[in-house]
Amino acid sequence: MTSTATLAGRGRISPSRARLAKYLRHATGVAVFILAWELAGRTGLISWLPAASTSLARVAQLAADPAFLADLASTLTAAAVGLPLAVLVAVPVGLLLGTVPVVEEMTRAIVEFLRPIPSVALIPLALFFFQPEINAKVALIVYAASWPILINTLYGVRDVDPVATETLRSFGFGPGAVIWRVSLPSAAPFIFTGVRLAASITLILAISVEYVVGGAGGIGAFLIQASTGIGADAMVDVIATLVWAGLVGLVVNTLLLRAERRLFRWRHA
Repeated sequence: MTSTATLAGRGRISPSRARLAKYLRHATGVAVFILAWELAGRTGLISWLPAASTSLARVAQLAADPAFLADLASTLTAAAVGLPLAVLVAVPVGLLLGTVPVVEEMTRAIVEFLRPIPSVALIPLALFFFQPEINAKVALIVYAASWPILINTLYGVRDVDPVATETLRSFGFGPGAVIWRVSLPSAAPFIFTGVRLAASITLILAISVEYVVGGAGGIGAFLIQASTGIGADAMVDVIATLVWAGLVGLVVNTLLLRAERRLFRWRHA
């Protein structure tokens, strides 16, 4: 007689096959999207949209374009500098607000006032106080990226098991030791999620500042030059640049997501 465990084992899908099926579904979705894009461009269904084959060919050409690569490096440099600074600012503030309720109550109105302000609206102010342009980009990135990290840190600290903190205090550990040994490790998955969300914000904001200011370098500046062209070639350049921006964001998010899963396997389990 076949046991229930045997039947369950027969119906179980191996992890490798499950991953393969997931990748196939992803590839199918991308292929369908590109096919629809190609048809819309070839048939003139969307008059301004170039065909996918033309745009993707231009994407490949930009990979060997020194001017574009220099602009890409400029954007990534600002993001790479601003994101760690945001972590250094937001994590300690989040730990403070999460562990000292009085401070959190005193600053709640200020936080709720500042957080909804669009970072793009602060570009003129940043350019006035920070020169050259790269400093203004970094300052705005730090401001915008700090919020998701701070909020996730705050909620992560609030989610800490109070029994663990009280146990450490009963053994004579001070507030600093409790934060270092319990609060910070417990909130680490929340903090990393905030960092992953902030990473996309850094790219968006860096490109937005470059586009609005029209500075000497960056993907945003390259977009301005492409959009001021004439004819179909200009739209091809614009779309190819946008594809590159999306690819960079996808790669960064994928790397951070894999790092999160490796560092916090216990959480996903």
